[in-house]
Amino acid sequence: MKIIASCGVLLACAAIPAVCAAQAPKPAVDVLKADIDAVVAAPDGGADRQIKVVDVGKLNVGVGVLTQGARKTAAGEAVAGISHAQVTEVYYVLSGSGVLITGTEIQGPVPLDPASEVVKVAVGPSHRATFMGGERRTVSAGDVVVIPAGVLHGWVEIPEQVRYLSIRPDPDRVLPAGYVNPAIKR
Repeated sequence: MKIIASCGVLLACAAIPAVCAAQAPKPAVDVLKADIDAVVAAPDGGADRQIKVVDVGKLNVGVGVLTQGARKTAAGEAVAGISHAQVTEVYYVLSGSGVLITGTEIQGPVPLDPASEVVKVAVGPSHRATFMGGERRTVSAGDVVVIPAGVLHGWVEIPEQVRYLSIRPDPDRVLPAGYVNPAIKR
């Protein structure tokens, strides 16, 4: 009986490292200022440029940098925005300022092309639509805005330019874990 119990304890002890290893935290991943600058300076990529997508265990997290140029929406003009079905965005404004509109009452949603780079790499399934109302807020360097999945968002006024990081929690793992922008791939 002692031998069987001892064997059971030994087997349990041998299994502990395997269980612990399976639940070990993922390593930290850096997104350096030099990475952000390199992605912004790259000749290709448009306004929304994903920097990295990281598997953090229960979800993926994307980090992108976006630059929006000057614009002003005339009074009464229809305002268009974008909404992401599964990915939340957390904006951290790096420079500039502007008026950001968010809302859930929309008209005429049109899905983005699922084969497009922005859908495949940056934001997952999304659509463009027109706002029916919405909340306007002025944001500037240092401000943070959290935009839950499913909330339409867009810029209605930017005096010169606004540049911001978008941190994208992705619990459904629609973004490609391990993605690194070609401008910083080493």
